[in-house]
Amino acid sequence: MNLRLLFVCCFWAGCCFSQDQEESQKQVLDMSHFYGSILLHNPDISHLITDHPGGVILSYNKKTYGDKVWQQRFNYPDTGYSLVYQNMNNNSLGKNIGLYAHYNFYFLRRNLQFRLGQGLAYNTNPFDKNENFRNNAYGSHLLSSTYLMLNYQRENIFEGLGFKAGLSVIHYSNANVKAPNTSTNTLAANIGLTYDLDGGNTMGYKRHADTLKTKGAIRYNLAFRSGINESDVVDSGQYAFYIFSAYADKQVGRISALQLGTDLFFSNFLKELIRYQAVSFPDYGVKADTDYRRVGVFVGHELFINKMSVISQLGYYVYYPFDFEGRVYNRMGIKRYFNDKIYGAVSLKSHGAKAEAVEFGVGIRL
Repeated sequence: MNLRLLFVCCFWAGCCFSQDQEESQKQVLDMSHFYGSILLHNPDISHLITDHPGGVILSYNKKTYGDKVWQQRFNYPDTGYSLVYQNMNNNSLGKNIGLYAHYNFYFLRRNLQFRLGQGLAYNTNPFDKNENFRNNAYGSHLLSSTYLMLNYQRENIFEGLGFKAGLSVIHYSNANVKAPNTSTNTLAANIGLTYDLDGGNTMGYKRHADTLKTKGAIRYNLAFRSGINESDVVDSGQYAFYIFSAYADKQVGRISALQLGTDLFFSNFLKELIRYQAVSFPDYGVKADTDYRRVGVFVGHELFINKMSVISQLGYYVYYPFDFEGRVYNRMGIKRYFNDKIYGAVSLKSHGAKAEAVEFGVGIRL
């Protein structure tokens, strides 16, 4: 399963960024060293916070100059790829090596850079009930990972060399594909250098008349998502889940739409968890025939970036026969439109900071 997940995610990253591959753009390398602390987002990982982790972020960036209208719309962002090496400085946690696709967005006359990166990481020392039982943060070698950077950056100070410094947040989790999965979040300070591969030659930004409508008709969506996950009970087994969604969206600007809809969840790992609690913990009052299905309603937002979009949704279970992590859930993800109607999606469904599943989906927008 881990190799298939790696292939799918790498293919997805290539699809998302292939929209810009035909353009000739300025290329910039950067390298940053970071040093920080693991945040105590869950008391169950307090025994793992023993020292300050550190590492290196290496990045390749392609600048945009307005060859497409969406680039102007987002103040000419960069696309790129990153490699992150992080030593957790804890024997139980080991080290993480991650590969990411990222966007850089610019503010304050392009001196303030915000980076969002999404990818996969390899952990050198995951949980093992015999050899490494203390590592309840990472249940598998392969982890999904997100990192954020906010930097003050000055490029091309001298013959293509530049400087950057700021803060980073790095998240690692396997999204309950395999238990345990308490995850970690690192807050770090970073400092580094940038280098323009053409020596700092300047290019002008293109301006376009943006004809995209700021309002649109209500669109109707049908989506199907699936994947595998496991409950927090170690070795309880990995099971497939299926989610059917129907929702409407309304465009409220050139790049935004609001959503309202419903989800129907068939989460098979809950079948095993219900049976386990009914047999092992009778004081919980759980019956073995309790329904494992759930129904939720949600509101959401979609941010359109050319053929790709970013979704964020907040939901509430209106049908909730078995208590699992509370009635409120949230979803964050990306969509890739293959034409005006058909799209693919990868998303993370959570309850607050507690991930439930990585979802792979397809949908239609009518």
